[in-house]
Amino acid sequence: MRKVIAALQTSVDGYIEGPNKELDWAMAEDEEAWKDINEILNSVDTIILGRVMYPEYEQYWLALLANPSGTKNENAYARRADKIPHIVISKTLDKVTWKTTRIVRDVEEIRRMKQQPGKDMVVLGGATLVSSLMNLGMIDELRLMVNPLVLGGGKALFKDVKDRHSLKLKRVKSLKSGKVSLTYST
Repeated sequence: MRKVIAALQTSVDGYIEGPNKELDWAMAEDEEAWKDINEILNSVDTIILGRVMYPEYEQYWLALLANPSGTKNENAYARRADKIPHIVISKTLDKVTWKTTRIVRDVEEIRRMKQQPGKDMVVLGGATLVSSLMNLGMIDELRLMVNPLVLGGGKALFKDVKDRHSLKLKRVKSLKSGKVSLTYST
């Protein structure tokens, strides 16, 4: 059975974006962090995103495909992501322009996809989608990149999780940048 892996960046105090929706801290160039991202991409054949995050994701990465003006790692990610099927879970989004993307209206489609052959699937954001999937028992692995900063407010990582979820620590990896990569199974 395929796994659903949730991969998120977080601050030490548990926020995935700052009080003014800033994400600059999470996208800082870090070779070791990009190595972790590439490790995940090597193990998956589907990227899952939520309605709120997808439009900015699409705009940013498609712009880098058209004009590779990002860092070496960002440009490489854009090229890889352009070949990986994306799913946006949304009941309200009407269209997507990225050729590898399709909209799924019912989150239960992910449960059906888990039963099909293939590599694992990765959820790259956001907090509401990850919380929804956790509440439904559909997250098999949680990968957190803990950034060495305290934001003091913003969007909480698990703000919508309703029940207690026990996790089993599978891996801890300290990065030279001060970030810590944590991998848990659910």
